[in-house]
Amino acid sequence: MLLLVVVAVVALVVQGRYEAERGAEHRCLAAAEAFAHAPGLAAALRAEDPTARLQRAAEGAREGSGVDFVTVLDLRGVRLTDPRPELIGTRAEGVDRAAGGEAFTETFRGDPADAVRAVVPVRDDSGRVVGMVSAGIQFETLGQVLNQQVPVMLAAAVGALALATAGTALVSRRLRRQTHGLGPAEITRMFEHHDAVLHAVREGVLIVGPDGRLMLANDEARRLLDLPDDADRRPVAELGLSPRLTKMLGSAEEVSDEVLRAGERLLAVNTRPIEPHAGVQGLVATFRDTTELQALTGQAGVARGRLALLYEAGVRIGTTLDIRRTAEELAEVAVPRMADFVTVELLDSVLRGDEPTGAVQRMRRTALSGTQGGHPLQPVGDLIQFVVADTPMVAALHRGKAVRVADLHHAQDWRAQDPEGARQALEYGIHSLITVPLRARGVVLGMVNFWRGAGSVPFEEEDIAVAEELVARAAVAIDNARRYAREHALAVTLQRSLLPRDVPDQEALEVAWRYLPAQAGVGGDWFDVIPLPGFRVALVVGDIVGHGLHAAVTMGRLRTAVLNFSSLDLSPDELLSHLDEMVALLDTQTASVHTDSAPVTGATCLYAIYDPVGGHCTFSRAGHIAPAVVDPQGRVTFPDLPLSPPLGVGGHPFETGRLDLPEGSRLVLFTDGLIEDRGRDIDEGLRMLRAAIADADRTPEETCRAVMESMLPDRPGDDVALLVARTRLLDPSRVAAWDVPFDVKAVSRVRMEVTRRLADWGLEESSFATELVLSELLTNAIRYGAPPVRVRVLLGRTLVLEVSDGSNTSPRMRRAATTDEGGRGLFLVSQFTDRWGTRYAERGKVIWAEQSLDGTPELDATVLIDELAW
Repeated sequence: MLLLVVVAVVALVVQGRYEAERGAEHRCLAAAEAFAHAPGLAAALRAEDPTARLQRAAEGAREGSGVDFVTVLDLRGVRLTDPRPELIGTRAEGVDRAAGGEAFTETFRGDPADAVRAVVPVRDDSGRVVGMVSAGIQFETLGQVLNQQVPVMLAAAVGALALATAGTALVSRRLRRQTHGLGPAEITRMFEHHDAVLHAVREGVLIVGPDGRLMLANDEARRLLDLPDDADRRPVAELGLSPRLTKMLGSAEEVSDEVLRAGERLLAVNTRPIEPHAGVQGLVATFRDTTELQALTGQAGVARGRLALLYEAGVRIGTTLDIRRTAEELAEVAVPRMADFVTVELLDSVLRGDEPTGAVQRMRRTALSGTQGGHPLQPVGDLIQFVVADTPMVAALHRGKAVRVADLHHAQDWRAQDPEGARQALEYGIHSLITVPLRARGVVLGMVNFWRGAGSVPFEEEDIAVAEELVARAAVAIDNARRYAREHALAVTLQRSLLPRDVPDQEALEVAWRYLPAQAGVGGDWFDVIPLPGFRVALVVGDIVGHGLHAAVTMGRLRTAVLNFSSLDLSPDELLSHLDEMVALLDTQTASVHTDSAPVTGATCLYAIYDPVGGHCTFSRAGHIAPAVVDPQGRVTFPDLPLSPPLGVGGHPFETGRLDLPEGSRLVLFTDGLIEDRGRDIDEGLRMLRAAIADADRTPEETCRAVMESMLPDRPGDDVALLVARTRLLDPSRVAAWDVPFDVKAVSRVRMEVTRRLADWGLEESSFATELVLSELLTNAIRYGAPPVRVRVLLGRTLVLEVSDGSNTSPRMRRAATTDEGGRGLFLVSQFTDRWGTRYAERGKVIWAEQSLDGTPELDATVLIDELAW
């Protein structure tokens, strides 16, 4: 529209200019003709001064005619009159034609100005040309006229353009409202796509109008519903459809995937009202042929169920490393999705954790699961024997793969194994069987039988693959459980062999203990009760980092080391220092050979020595939890004992703590597995332990039982070692002590006092040996030791003689030469006592000798004479 308006304006301007020039020519010609034919003009031209006579008349004619100039010329073209007086007398150009008698109009360009002019000859009465009249309008005047018309034309053009634009906008707006904003190209493309999709889609489409007539049906709908050719615009009730479908299309009911039969086809029908989407009433219905899909869906459902069963089997079978539980999980997973009854038989060797044997004719029923009770199948625990060679079970074992018996009523070989049991099973309703050998690593572990009863279809060939896959997964889990059971049994056996089987006899403590291995495998927890000289007792509790055989072996090595170090009668801090050095050495040796063994560093240990003479107990601990102390009134405390780093860390001295325990107190030593668990923190565990041991009247055995029952499950997640000891004090009447002056003469006096005390105790038979040992030890202390010298005699199950002095030199037994005057004393001590030794105190040393109360030991007379022959 803008282009049209511009063209129109330009055309109007061009046309206006053209018409203005033509009009100017006509006006100029008329003015020139009128003036040329004016009366008296020819006479005035012959006058002596034509200019004076014609100038005023020419100006009057110019003004009256509206032209720019009226000029009178003579025959030579010289201006006789002119609006511009300075041009009078000058020659006009291009007027020769008029001098020849021709009147003409032209567009003149030149001096004095561009103009449209007309030149007319002036004739006298005789018709002879006597002069010329020229009239014209300058281009400048024409331009002014046109300039006055252009605003009018532009205003008209703008108005026309505005009207055209408004009209176009209104029309476009109405068209877009009618076409929902789509342009012609979009409408064309949409129609083409709609038509192509509507007729090419493999889904039938029907559109029913509000009057119940068919408005549209695509090709697939006509094929599926077998519609007549003239179905368009006909009522739905006249199309020969089923009553249900007719009713559905005639109502506004919404339907989703309702399956209807149309002839031999099964159609999935969906209907929706058009009104919410298009603003008009009506119904659209779609039809999808699901005849083949229904069959495929059934098959896919079965396959999906089998895959789900196998997936569930992978998740549920083998959740524990228990052989029987794994067999039970297999039976539970397969019932009822795979079979109505499932039985699992395993070899006895497999149940024990041993390697499977080749004798597969005898198995133990390990698991049985069924949908209902009262079945005739043999219960769990029965021995199942395969004695008939052609039964399905034996055939499966020989072939190494599953055997299916679709109908047991016709399986004579199956009946031959147990005719009476087979009859009962058939009467119960069991009618189909799949038997699968349970194999792992090419070795038979057992047998799995899948049974189906009344109300279930017989097994098909596809079921064999599912059964074999199910059994194969279970076989791996059972074999893993078997191997774990074997390794766990070996580790537990090893660990128990390394732990004390019973506590030794001693008088200082009443001891009870418990050890519970972890569920996932044995660990390195250990305890020990070690009798020491002087009726003292050492209590040990330790924990090795990690689990398994390596932890058990390491525990045995550390326990042996503690036993060896304790034989040296070291203090607790010295013993742990030696043990720390040994652990560091073990880790260094392990690292040097690049083994996969876990390091020992980080092991913890608590070592305590209880002395029943004074009720003193000294402790030293390397990273271990402090013990609990229960006083005779039942109050529980956790003493703040010095804590040193775990074993193997090195670089830190070990410290010793001391407690004075009244008689009847209980010491509770334990490892962290007792109080720490995934479900509770250490503070909660200590609170539970406090509550379990707080009763004042419990014995150590009762205390162990209460702790185990209240704090631990049957199979804890970590090893637990628990040691409970109730203290006793040695009767003061059985303790005698003397301070000895540092003089050899005092030996005989002390010997006589000791003899009198032995007599008071009724030990006259031991007097000779005791006097001999006392004389030797006391003489050595005075000769080679340092003051103060002290003698102590303790009476318990044995008689203990102790001689202490202030020197740190330790005596040693040696064989004296025949020429030596001495050096045979300690040999005599060893012959007259059960055992003797040296221990170091805070200041000095103590040499002790222990004698049994059953009588003086028999002496080797030959050796004794040889020693005394000097």
